[in-house]
Amino acid sequence: MLLGIIVLFICAFIFPNLYNAVWFILLVLATFLGLDILILYLTKTGIEAERTTPEKLSNGDLNAINIHIKNHYTFPVLVKIIDEIPFQFQVRDFKIVKRIKASDQAELSYDLRPTERGEYHFGYLNVYVSSPLRLISRRFSFVKDQMVPTYPSYIQLRKYDLLAFSNNLYQYGIKKIRRIGHTMEFEQIKEYVQGDDLRTLNWKATAKKNALMVNQFQDEKSQSVYMAIDKGRVMQMPFDGLSLLDYAINSTLVLSNVILKKQDKAGLFSFSKKVENRVFAERRGSQMQKILETLYNIKTDFFESDYSRLYVDIKKNINQRSLIILYTNFETMDGLHRQLPYLKGIAKSHLLVVVFFQNTELNAIINKKTDTIQEVYDKVIAEKFMFEKRLIANELKKYGIHSVLTQPENLTLDAINKYLEIKSRGIL
Repeated sequence: MLLGIIVLFICAFIFPNLYNAVWFILLVLATFLGLDILILYLTKTGIEAERTTPEKLSNGDLNAINIHIKNHYTFPVLVKIIDEIPFQFQVRDFKIVKRIKASDQAELSYDLRPTERGEYHFGYLNVYVSSPLRLISRRFSFVKDQMVPTYPSYIQLRKYDLLAFSNNLYQYGIKKIRRIGHTMEFEQIKEYVQGDDLRTLNWKATAKKNALMVNQFQDEKSQSVYMAIDKGRVMQMPFDGLSLLDYAINSTLVLSNVILKKQDKAGLFSFSKKVENRVFAERRGSQMQKILETLYNIKTDFFESDYSRLYVDIKKNINQRSLIILYTNFETMDGLHRQLPYLKGIAKSHLLVVVFFQNTELNAIINKKTDTIQEVYDKVIAEKFMFEKRLIANELKKYGIHSVLTQPENLTLDAINKYLEIKSRGIL
């Protein structure tokens, strides 16, 4: 509008009759501007807004942030919301535009996906309000300095809470392994019903009751399971915004919950230059909270991991035979052979499962159509690295060490599957 008035003033030098008309237009604009200021600023609390965040954010997952806005004006308004979200997200163009009716309220939401644990500080919630005249905007600011911690993925924890320890895993196809046999911890003798295993018939009880009786078994309980998290430099590799270390931490949280639901004892520790963040394997009510807080506080500089110190620490502090699930990563056979003597030493006293990762970024190179000699070289090298991962799994198997070769996004599911497979086969 102002640019148009300037053009009209310039034209008034050529057509003098326009001069008074342009001044009239400018006066009308100034009048409406004053009216717009008056109706927006006359009410002290024209807008109320509140940001609602979760008690804690879930690392690697979408977290809903809700905004509640109430319009106290007696006319519809157009609001532009600029929320000062934490700097970790590096979002510089955040904006939500919404029209709210007179004396009405609205609920808005947006999602944030954190990729690192720690404290996230929200700044002001800025709401810019415009009347139907749309000549100016009035800013309202709410909720300064709100801190929300980001914990390992508790959303995944809820997802697998009911399914991971029940037969629903088999019904829904989440668990892909075949159940082999059963454990031999006796529970009770009961009457035979159709579907019971005939091999478990108890002939002495059958003769006494004059009815078919079978032995009922249950999974062995109170077995110790430790998750060992390598926080060395091999776990720094990023996938989809998260490091391998964060994938391992998220998986450990969910798997710990499954272990406790199966009446086993869950513990964990991390290692790099030394072993730390230790939680001894127990089955008490506060164990999950202790594990969650420990995982939240895992920090590392991604130094070279010392497997000799890991072996000595396990030998010294874990006296009972336990299942040890080691989250680490090996890229080459040479890298495995350097640490293999220590892994074999651990496997002599405990059941060791080594969980390591496929480099999914190589799939794009392998599946890409090659047109040049350089692309052929790249494809051959990528296939070599993928093949070497399978060789590593076979090498571990040769020495009686179980392994899980998985993609980062499937880590939690594959780790649960391996634990349930070991429980069902009774090999611990």
